Amino acid sequence: MNMIKGILWDNDGVLVDTEQFFYQANRDMFAQFGIDLTEQHFFDWYLTDNCGAWHLLPDLTPQQIHQYRLQRDQIYTQYLQSNQHLAIDGIGKLLSDLGAKVSMGIVTSSKSEHFDLIHARLDFLRHFQFVITDDMVSSSKPSPEPYLAGLSKIALPASQCLVIEDSPRGLQAAKAAGILCIVLRNKMMFDYPFDGAYRVVNSIDELTHEINDLLRS
Repeated sequence: MNMIKGILWDNDGVLVDTEQFFYQANRDMFAQFGIDLTEQHFFDWYLTDNCGAWHLLPDLTPQQIHQYRLQRDQIYTQYLQSNQHLAIDGIGKLLSDLGAKVSMGIVTSSKSEHFDLIHARLDFLRHFQFVITDDMVSSSKPSPEPYLAGLSKIALPASQCLVIEDSPRGLQAAKAAGILCIVLRNKMMFDYPFDGAYRVVNSIDELTHEINDLLRS
């Protein structure tokens, strides 16, 4: 294994605890149609395949779906604005410790407007050389395109980089880009096996241990 010189971080579920709010925004939106969007639905259709739940509304035109997606995004914005404590506990110290050791970037499926809103109240971005949001690529995770763009930005080969993810589609994107991936579990994905991950961890302490082990290798 080559020495790790760069780390590419997912955002939602890794740096900030926002997955539940995005789920709730989608749940609120579909509730107006009498559809109960469960956490399992969200996991299967958003965090694994990234297909969304629009197939539950087969009579909608693309223009209508666009409008409902905008409505969903507005609901999500309201959730983000009304919740002050978004950072994953302990992540700030880990980022601070790593900032002087490796190059780091963020590769997220968040839209720029939501990413900027989240990080306006945090002090994390000073630790990163760049951010790639969903608006900056043509294909979202599980496509490898976001992480290939991250490799280009960080100017390191895949063999010298590490990805930190929390979702099946994120892991799939990292694997397709040829990058080692550690998965940080959250409660929505606690029982998922994450086959192909280098390590699967349950806490920031465990994540810190695994990263430091790799940096010492």
